Amino acid sequence: MQAQNSQPVDRTAHVDSLMRALLRDVLGLSQDRVDAFDADTPLFGALPELDSMAVAGLLTEIEDRFDILIEDEDIDGDTFETFGSLVAFAQAKVG
Repeated sequence: MQAQNSQPVDRTAHVDSLMRALLRDVLGLSQDRVDAFDADTPLFGALPELDSMAVAGLLTEIEDRFDILIEDEDIDGDTFETFGSLVAFAQAKVG
């Protein structure tokens, strides 16, 4: 029973760490900076590196690194609002 409880936590931690690496690589952020992100850290509109062109690049990388397909209707204004909302989006797509 314990293994069942730890699996979602492990999967969530994996999505979190992959998303941090993705933001670091695509946006050119320092590791220290992405390590400091928490669920409430604002992204779009708060990070100068994250503009509309960067969003397109991030979506492509999210698809590649998480091996998922993102449809236009999957994305809304809340997706890139905070680090937590972005991780939750990826987690929902991964399953």
